[in-house]
Amino acid sequence: MKTYLIKTQKIFFLLFAFAYLGAQQSPKLPKDALFYMEINGKQLNKKINWEKVNPFFKELSKDNDKKTASWNDFSKTGIKYDATQYHYASANDSIYAYTTYFTLDNTSKFTEFINSVKKKGQEVTKKSNYEFVDIDDNIFVAWNDKKAVLKMMNYSKPYDYDVYADSTMAVVDSAAAAVDSVAVDADYEIEAEKPFDYKEEIQNLKDEISYIKQNIKDNNAEIVKLQKDIKYLEKHKKYPEEKTMEAIRDTTYKEGSYEEEIPPPPPVGPRKSGEEEDQTEEMDDYDYEAEAVADSLFMKEMDSINIETFKMVKKFAEADFDKYFSSNLELEVAKDVLSFRDSNSDVFIHTDYGKIFGLKSYRSFYREFDIENLVGKMYNSNSSYNLYFDDDKVRLINNYQHKDSNINNSFAAVYKGKKNKKLTALINDKSIGYYAMNLNGYKYFDLIYTLFENTGDGKYQKEIQLMMETVKIVLDEEAISKIASGNGIFVLNELKSKKVEYTDFEYDDDYNEKEVTKTKDVMVPDFTFAFATENEKYWSRIFDMLVSNKETKEKFIKEGDFYRFKEGKNQGPVDQLYFTVKDGIVYLTTAKENINPKSQTEISKKWMKDSEKYAVSGRFDLQKLLIGLNQEFKDSSEIKLLNLMKKNAGEFNYKSEVKGNSIQTEIDYKIKTSAENSLMYFFNLVDEIYKISESEKKNQPL
Repeated sequence: MKTYLIKTQKIFFLLFAFAYLGAQQSPKLPKDALFYMEINGKQLNKKINWEKVNPFFKELSKDNDKKTASWNDFSKTGIKYDATQYHYASANDSIYAYTTYFTLDNTSKFTEFINSVKKKGQEVTKKSNYEFVDIDDNIFVAWNDKKAVLKMMNYSKPYDYDVYADSTMAVVDSAAAAVDSVAVDADYEIEAEKPFDYKEEIQNLKDEISYIKQNIKDNNAEIVKLQKDIKYLEKHKKYPEEKTMEAIRDTTYKEGSYEEEIPPPPPVGPRKSGEEEDQTEEMDDYDYEAEAVADSLFMKEMDSINIETFKMVKKFAEADFDKYFSSNLELEVAKDVLSFRDSNSDVFIHTDYGKIFGLKSYRSFYREFDIENLVGKMYNSNSSYNLYFDDDKVRLINNYQHKDSNINNSFAAVYKGKKNKKLTALINDKSIGYYAMNLNGYKYFDLIYTLFENTGDGKYQKEIQLMMETVKIVLDEEAISKIASGNGIFVLNELKSKKVEYTDFEYDDDYNEKEVTKTKDVMVPDFTFAFATENEKYWSRIFDMLVSNKETKEKFIKEGDFYRFKEGKNQGPVDQLYFTVKDGIVYLTTAKENINPKSQTEISKKWMKDSEKYAVSGRFDLQKLLIGLNQEFKDSSEIKLLNLMKKNAGEFNYKSEVKGNSIQTEIDYKIKTSAENSLMYFFNLVDEIYKISESEKKNQPL
């Protein structure tokens, strides 16, 4: 007997321990998460100047100039800004949700902040281990003394997008209803169906009646107010002194008094207006009450739909809150999601394009064009991003990786091309920007074959496989790759001013229309596009054909080693284009001298080396571009914004290469102002744009 009791105690203890551990396990990133983000608060909080940011947020939180901000100090909301924030977006065929996890350092302050942003009269729901409130119809916030969760959710009844699907695959209403009842996250367990509870159903109906009654009250009050305004305007020709009255609606749909008497809506009467009656008499006879009742009936119908949607979304949000606050509050994320995360970055983002393009709403579109499997295979990839707000620049590093190792290797092979110094010699100091590629054209065919392989459905798989084999036989990949080997460059040298004619219409005092010809200055690009070839004769034959063909010879003229293209009166953005082939390079340019190698200083030599080193690279001087666009802006507000952008515009640098088992791309944006860091640079820019837009609003004539 004693042995039996000891065994029973051990079993009980183990069950209790496992139950406790189960209740305190980490919440997991949902399996249907499309997007995941971490914000490194420890670093970002040091880079934010709250003395500048806080007044800006206060200004934005005002409803108008006469009202005060909803919160005074956004640097003290109770959120621990130097802690890591976690964000993710999840989706299925009925629920789209965005979730954020915050750490709190002052619960009472956070509660005050929530009370300032939620609707007036909105009540906070208190649970056993947390509190929550809906601050909008699809936005919910829950918190305890340590953590807070923000959820934005949208619900739509599952819809069968595939109109061509077999009838056996159609969604049955009863099955759809069962789907609606599950929680949003895919890793939640499906609860057993509960027996019908008439008491719960009665309570739900009472809640709905209470909401509808309150809605009728609000509508009737608004109708009476509008009718009074109409009568006042008819008598006094102006509005009375404004009296603000804010209607309050509790979106938690708290139960009200079921027996409460509600005044009936205005009676519906016939409209007496006729087409031939005097306009004043028609306005007098217009039945405003009937119109208001019709609008009220429509609004009630819409509100009832919104109520059901709200209840569904609230149910999902509450289920998520229950699960999270019953855990140890530490989000568990799979290792493959974090494989490219840099702990020193300010923001880390992971996106699953396979899941995004695998949503049923996307698949139905692809299916119409019979490319569902191809698109699914092409986008079955992950991308990770590390964002850095450095003192002098913003850096974004992207790691792209296809989930299929064969396709991933094919992408990597394309990014390992040869270098070509003749192309990089076209880069010069004065250029606005360039984009250079050193890809392997031959390996590009292998990538195409790999993508198309096994992309047909079962019905046409053999036909597609045979077609791919035929293409391989017919095409000589090596010969084609010699026509364009994969090395190319585009250089935007400058923007030039050009006078063009255009037709306008003028009107005399009698409004007679007269067509006139005017001129204006427009900016046109001066550029060079060039790529390497191992088959010069092929391109020479193409250009010769354009000159001799009766359909094209009027626009193509041979001038020495160049072929010039010119069309009509040259009223387009480019006067003329020149084509030529020289020393294994095919050129397309706006000026003949552009193909000559440029003198290069140390800075352009560095750009040249980068364009040779990386598979894809480029730079773009935004300030030079904006200076060249001066003539395109005439309006005073546009000129102010242009001057602001010219003052603050920086330079983009782009480079991409294969690193390990991924394609890594880095984009840098160098800032040219005296901001404390690149994060505050963007804030200062947004603040200045906001001030200009607000000043323009105030100066607009009424």
